[in-house]
Amino acid sequence: MILAKEQRIGAIILFVIALGIWFGVALWQSRQTPPPASIPTGQRTWEQHKDSMRRADSSRYAQWTEEREQRYDSFRTANALRREAWKAEQQAYWDSCKQADSLWRDSVGWRYPKHIKKDTILDLNRCDTAELQLIRGIGRYTAVQIVKYREQLGGFYSPEQLTDEALAKLHLDTILPHFTANAQEIIQLPVNSWKAESLARHPYLRYEQAKAIYNLRRKQVRIHSIDELQALPEFTSTDLDRLAPYLSFE
Repeated sequence: MILAKEQRIGAIILFVIALGIWFGVALWQSRQTPPPASIPTGQRTWEQHKDSMRRADSSRYAQWTEEREQRYDSFRTANALRREAWKAEQQAYWDSCKQADSLWRDSVGWRYPKHIKKDTILDLNRCDTAELQLIRGIGRYTAVQIVKYREQLGGFYSPEQLTDEALAKLHLDTILPHFTANAQEIIQLPVNSWKAESLARHPYLRYEQAKAIYNLRRKQVRIHSIDELQALPEFTSTDLDRLAPYLSFE
């Protein structure tokens, strides 16, 4: 539809009026909104200084907390070590007291019937702790240590083994004539079937020696006699002599 000239002029006038009203409202609103208050330079500097102080205090507090925890950890570790050392000393002291008490009781003849003969002979592989205490010079503590060592060895093949390093502090060399040992009752170690960790549990074998035996067995598939161990640098002739009764090559 084509508008007449008068209509076009009227439309233009209405558009101009509406545009003027919109500009007027926008100008009025801009005058009504107050400008943002400016912060004085001194106050702004002070706020920045306070923020930096807060950050510095937070950093120092975190550092102080970390140092305190490290210091407390070191104190706790040191106290734990001192406690363990004290417990070890106490245990060693009580063990020495038990041993001294056992030897003293043996020396004065306590716990022994008067009819026990001085020439009593016991088989080290069959006697128990009660029978061991029949020998003057052996108390309960000593008897328990002998039986425990016998279980670790798998049995005794000679009374001379009572002078081994594991029993040296008991000073049993003076009572060796009261014992015998049947070597046939020894429990032997199956060299060709046990692993190094199992062999190393024997008192006469260090882990390096047990590992050498295991490696030799893997290399040769089977070890036939103790003579084959003589070529190993981990063993001396003394080691093999005392170890021979405990090795089985089946």
